[in-house]
Amino acid sequence: MRYFTVVIAFLPVLCGCATVNSMAVKGVANTLSEGGDTVTSHDDPDLIAGAMPFALMLHESLLASVPTHEPLLTTTCSLFTQYAFGFVAADSEALKQDDYERSKQLSDRAFKLAERGRRYCWRGLEVKFRGISETLKSDAGRALSPARKEHVQLLYWSAASLGAAISTGGLNHPELLIDWPVVRALAERALALDETWSHGAIPELMITVESQGEALGGSEERARRYFARAVEIQQGLSPGPYVALATGVAESKQDRKEFVSLLDQALAIDPEKDPGRRLVTLITQKRARLLLEHVDDLFLEPVPRP
Repeated sequence: MRYFTVVIAFLPVLCGCATVNSMAVKGVANTLSEGGDTVTSHDDPDLIAGAMPFALMLHESLLASVPTHEPLLTTTCSLFTQYAFGFVAADSEALKQDDYERSKQLSDRAFKLAERGRRYCWRGLEVKFRGISETLKSDAGRALSPARKEHVQLLYWSAASLGAAISTGGLNHPELLIDWPVVRALAERALALDETWSHGAIPELMITVESQGEALGGSEERARRYFARAVEIQQGLSPGPYVALATGVAESKQDRKEFVSLLDQALAIDPEKDPGRRLVTLITQKRARLLLEHVDDLFLEPVPRP
């Protein structure tokens, strides 16, 4: 709804291709880049899923006029990442057992969307820290040392978008795993600068980072520590940490009892207790239900639920 309001207000500007007023376009870009809970507080995930493609096209159209507008680059990156992982990849996961071909099509699309989002974040990083794309791979500590608290949003979405691309790429793009240390470096720098940013989103991301196994630098102990910190910051009002620990640690250890317990805790959270993040809660809980429905496909030894 916020997007439609902005578009209507600036329609003459957006339509005047040859006479676009760059200041007005930047005004639209600034407005769309601002935070707010108009979308995240919504109670209809399907409605938001249907509106997302329009929002993505709008952001890309504006970036054609202001290609170095870092806040808009970051916002566009975040929208592509959320749409890819929260909607398209989720639909793929839901169909995996019943319609493999359709599931694979959606998985491939989720990867393309996540990779597209990652490219916008990388452009944003280059705007703020020229040359960082290369130095991140060779010396991440030096590359990220100039980052400050005002860059946390960019760092977080850069890590999340790359992580989403690696996750949705799966077996089709194993070469992406070589970039996993970059995900860790970006997330750890953001964590050091502001661990409470966006309702504890960074410690929640670190659960997934640390759940990747020792070969990729992971640690179950650290994953559980970040889980506890995320729950503390979020005051137990978000299902995200529970789902992250369930899929990252409990599933990999084949600990079905803990897996089910964590997802049950995620589903017990009342979305109305944190109305500003209602949509995120509903989407995450939808995934938790799906995982429970297919628990027999994920674990070798069935354990009857009470």
